[in-house]
Amino acid sequence: MPTKKASAKKPAPVKLWKREPGWDKLGAGEEAKLQKYCEEYRQFISENKTERRAFSAILKLAQANGFKDITTLNDQGKRLKPGDGVYRTVDGKTILLARIGKAPIEQGINLVGGHIDCPRLDLKPYPLYQDEELVLLDTHYYGGIKHYQWLVLPLALYGVIIRRDGTKVDISIGDRPEDPVFTITDILPHLDIDQSRKTMAEGVKGERLNVVCGSRPVDKKHDEKDVSQKAKLNILRILKEKYGIEEEDFGSAEIEVVPAGPARDLGFDRSMILGYGHDDRVCSYAAARAVIDFKGVPKRTMGALLCDKEEIGSYGRTGMDSTFLPNTVAELIAGCHGMNYSELLVRRTLENTKMLSADVGTLADPDYKGVNSDNNAGRLNCGLEVNKYDGGRGKGGASDASAEFVAEVRKIFNDAKVVWQMCELGKPDVGGGGTIAMYMARYGIQVIDCGVGLLCMHAPWEIAGKLDIYMAYKGYSAFVANA
Repeated sequence: MPTKKASAKKPAPVKLWKREPGWDKLGAGEEAKLQKYCEEYRQFISENKTERRAFSAILKLAQANGFKDITTLNDQGKRLKPGDGVYRTVDGKTILLARIGKAPIEQGINLVGGHIDCPRLDLKPYPLYQDEELVLLDTHYYGGIKHYQWLVLPLALYGVIIRRDGTKVDISIGDRPEDPVFTITDILPHLDIDQSRKTMAEGVKGERLNVVCGSRPVDKKHDEKDVSQKAKLNILRILKEKYGIEEEDFGSAEIEVVPAGPARDLGFDRSMILGYGHDDRVCSYAAARAVIDFKGVPKRTMGALLCDKEEIGSYGRTGMDSTFLPNTVAELIAGCHGMNYSELLVRRTLENTKMLSADVGTLADPDYKGVNSDNNAGRLNCGLEVNKYDGGRGKGGASDASAEFVAEVRKIFNDAKVVWQMCELGKPDVGGGGTIAMYMARYGIQVIDCGVGLLCMHAPWEIAGKLDIYMAYKGYSAFVANA
């Protein structure tokens, strides 16, 4: 009998890769998880507006979930076993959380790293002065800010002052309903003819970002006849009575000026969060939660690295251009191998480590078209951003992840149904920016930038989409568990 002719196989359809909002891609029950996580995050950034406070909140959460200080365990001669949660810190500003995996640690760590410092104003060593019957605080801005954005806002003060006797005083003024707030003045439009002729960069100089903190002269009972700055004297009296500090104590203080008020849901649909410090606590909080919330024993050791000083170049002993990471890896190896520690194991562990450099990215803004490449610009609530490279003007300062590592991250996200988008930070000749990725790559770590896109980045109030916020947590959780 004649055989039937085999029918031609229908070719697979060609698909266009689309960047689109991810709300319809949420799985069953995920909407509730998204809203719960975003509310927990909103509270976190509302209550922790400095790197010290963010560090303390994350450390407290880790300790409540059984994490222990690796240095203390090593000093006690205790060995780590798979599933153990440990941490190492420096100066109350930088922390690495780790959960030990089944595989030998020298096979590498699945690491997510971000930063918990944010653009702000810092008080100068001796900030208090009086001029034109006003008492002001002299500041030095920290990180890349647009000066004019900090004018006529309610501001809060946070930080520490170390007194002459060595005792530490915590400062937190401006966010409680009963607190006073502070502000920086601006000139009225009736008299701003000189200012209005200048560029936005020239109109408000950094030296003019002086914070108003008082105006009332000291009471007669506290008056000193030979003191001309009586309003300043009154502020010093208040500081002495309330905190026990003298003017000299400002020399050993770290006081940060930040926007006053909590982060808020944004929009009729509450689909966004307006808050201070999304850059980069939106990523760092997700990284910490990914490791802390993991249940069981991971295949490979997982970690969350939350650092300081990124906004000013990652310098100093709490920044990533320091020895903190290799020193911490050495402590982890000592905890796993005891006296069999060696420098070779440290180097092998670092070279076998895979990392997401968890820092924020930019989003397309309808009011500022032209700065982004349309096909490669991130879009709000279209998912977690993956940036193969960062840097600027010819990829300067970029680590530029390999295609193989990009493919691995892509597969992890797709398998876990993470909504993500491939992006870059602006057109090549427009500008750019850096992250901690370049400092990690020098150890041989495979690293790629991956974070939440923002509108109004580095402004006192930044905008992040709730779907993107949640996808950072979901994506980082998938990476530390499966890389």
